[in-house]
Amino acid sequence: MGNRAVILVNVGTPDSPSVKDVRRYLSEFLNDPKVIDMPWLLRKLLVNLVIVPFRAPRSALLYRRLWTGKGSPLLVHLTELVKRARLSVQSGMYGGSIKDSRLEGLAFFGAMRYGNPSLASVLKQVRQEGYDHITVLPLYPQYASSTTGSVIEEVNRVTGKWDTKPEIVIVNHFYSSPVFIKPMAEAIRESCNSGFDRIVFSYHGLPVSQVRKEHPACNPDTCSCDEYMTEHGRMCYRAACYETSRLLAEALGLDREKYLTAFQSRFSKNWLRPFTDETLLSLARSGAKRVIIAAPSFTADCLETTVEIGEEYRRLFTSAGGQDLVVVPCLNEGLDIIGILGRVQV
Repeated sequence: MGNRAVILVNVGTPDSPSVKDVRRYLSEFLNDPKVIDMPWLLRKLLVNLVIVPFRAPRSALLYRRLWTGKGSPLLVHLTELVKRARLSVQSGMYGGSIKDSRLEGLAFFGAMRYGNPSLASVLKQVRQEGYDHITVLPLYPQYASSTTGSVIEEVNRVTGKWDTKPEIVIVNHFYSSPVFIKPMAEAIRESCNSGFDRIVFSYHGLPVSQVRKEHPACNPDTCSCDEYMTEHGRMCYRAACYETSRLLAEALGLDREKYLTAFQSRFSKNWLRPFTDETLLSLARSGAKRVIIAAPSFTADCLETTVEIGEEYRRLFTSAGGQDLVVVPCLNEGLDIIGILGRVQV
């Protein structure tokens, strides 16, 4: 079967919470045309002369609140996830996953799309070590051109320069996989023991223009994917988010009126709605006291879950009359990598 490598890829993190490192990270991230989709020159001017200079100092303050004694939580969780996957394969103990001889002998690596360890450097290492089959697993449950699509483009850019290109498999999404839905639902259920008024499934937002570009024949404002999975939906971020909510609600036995889907981290009003912060304000003002919030587009806790939801949104909710905003932890190193790989051709 040859030498086979698996590269787990998350979005990235600055090397430290210093303004200098955050500026470098934001520059790499926001200059990606998959992230900010506009003409090259306009993007360069906007990102390098406006967004990064003004945003870096504020973002550095947020990263300082996030940082731990071990460093960036996103990198810590990725390192541990790789370690656990290696141990599972070496021991042959796959937990609740399906045993599969294809998984034996896999070598695991961790990479970041932006920052370090860079995806390009890890691909170079894998090449130097002689692997002839590479599986790339972006740690984004739902496909989006700015996340998984960017990983695919970077893999193609790097390996396209190689004289001999190995066989490469890229996992596009895993939002509907039972090995993702079941443990996520179990984590949410643990937070429901003391009762709740509503559960909010909060997903990272995207510009509406990106969703329109992926599916130009479909209008996100009128599409019915918030009610059922549409024909084009498997590769549509908005449709996949709503389907994730429905699958989690089904696993939890929730009635439709007990949960809501919303989108966070918006840069402007022209992003996917409803917005999570406005949803929480509305719930608090309508009398909801205890709300559970989970973030099923994130597999590891990071700035958006720990600081944005755990601190800023909690403060917003309680200041509007709510009493308790319970944040469900991400799966982190508990994500069943072996189970996900067991359902694709590795």
